[in-house]
Amino acid sequence: MDNKFSIFNPTEEHQMLRDMVAGFVKEEVEPQALEYDRDEKFNLELMRKLGSLGLLGITADDKFGGSGMDATAAVIAHEELSYSDPGFCLAYLAHSMLLVNNFSVNAGVDLKSKYLPGMSDGSFIGAMAMSEPDAGTDVLGMTTTAELKGDKYILNGRKMWITNGCLDDNGTPADGVLVYAVTGKESSGRPQITTFFVKKDFKGFSVGQKIMDKLGMRGSNTAELVFENCEVPLGYRMGEEGDSLVHMMKNLEIERLTLAAMGLGIARRSLDAMVSYSNEREAFGKPIHKFGQIQRYIADSYAEYMAAKAYVYNTALGMGPEGSGDRKDSDGVKLVATTMSKNVADRAIQVLGGYGYVGEYVVERLWRDAKLLEIGGGTLEAHQKNITNDLIRDL
Repeated sequence: MDNKFSIFNPTEEHQMLRDMVAGFVKEEVEPQALEYDRDEKFNLELMRKLGSLGLLGITADDKFGGSGMDATAAVIAHEELSYSDPGFCLAYLAHSMLLVNNFSVNAGVDLKSKYLPGMSDGSFIGAMAMSEPDAGTDVLGMTTTAELKGDKYILNGRKMWITNGCLDDNGTPADGVLVYAVTGKESSGRPQITTFFVKKDFKGFSVGQKIMDKLGMRGSNTAELVFENCEVPLGYRMGEEGDSLVHMMKNLEIERLTLAAMGLGIARRSLDAMVSYSNEREAFGKPIHKFGQIQRYIADSYAEYMAAKAYVYNTALGMGPEGSGDRKDSDGVKLVATTMSKNVADRAIQVLGGYGYVGEYVVERLWRDAKLLEIGGGTLEAHQKNITNDLIRDL
């Protein structure tokens, strides 16, 4: 299905990338996936290995240590990693897309020269912090503030649900975090939001807690971050005051595209599990794939997966690291592919019966992980609102 050049592998380089990531997943990711999910642990050393493959800076500027690849390459990496371990892949997305791609597009030359090489080789692992305890989809409702005093900004507030916010169970913060904060008001009265790059050793920055007992994505760490009179040098502001909404819009598209790609990986693994099990398991003297209801689960899942896959990869073709400038399809692919992945995983559990309900057979973990994709990076409701508003605007 993937071993020919097509929309899914437009070039030989894309096919080579897919083969490389798939091989790494089989040898390195799959053996640890169940254990790290059960223990709610993030495999930091495995994440660092992705740097040696050129994956951590996959879309980052190659002048500063990145791989300089396109959105299709990013989709391939996320689909293949999620085939085995969506929780680990979410940590990868938080670093490679939310931090590194964002940083590559929006940071100045000085910051990129100093930090992008480490972000790309795995020696520097980070995150992006937007959501707060009382502000998620409503970005303009954030209350974290930054006030310029001399040559430093004083940052105060809390961020919540931050993937990679901590790197272990001891509260060790990420090496660096992109933080969005209010620096004033626009002439319209709307909050002025500005982006800051906060390093782990900045005074006043700490991890509030690692969030435990999540439904899914347990192979990634989720944390609350606290900023108490955190001192951020002026040179660590990205762009000008008020530039964050532009930064967000540029990065949200590729974030949502790669979250949709994670849905593809979940669905493909679930489909493979269904097909294999239905061929091996017998009931009433014949393989269960001979029964019409099982055929419906399998056939519907395949058709829905391929339809979503075509939409995701077609959208990737028209997108660069800065997005496409038209969010309808980046919202659309996430709206379609994430729910599709949850539904396919659900059918896989049904086909496997009791075996599908236990961790050893993978699909229950995929089902749990899939649910987060309908919430994180924009809720389904936010995508529906955005698409409708954009279609009305385009009349």
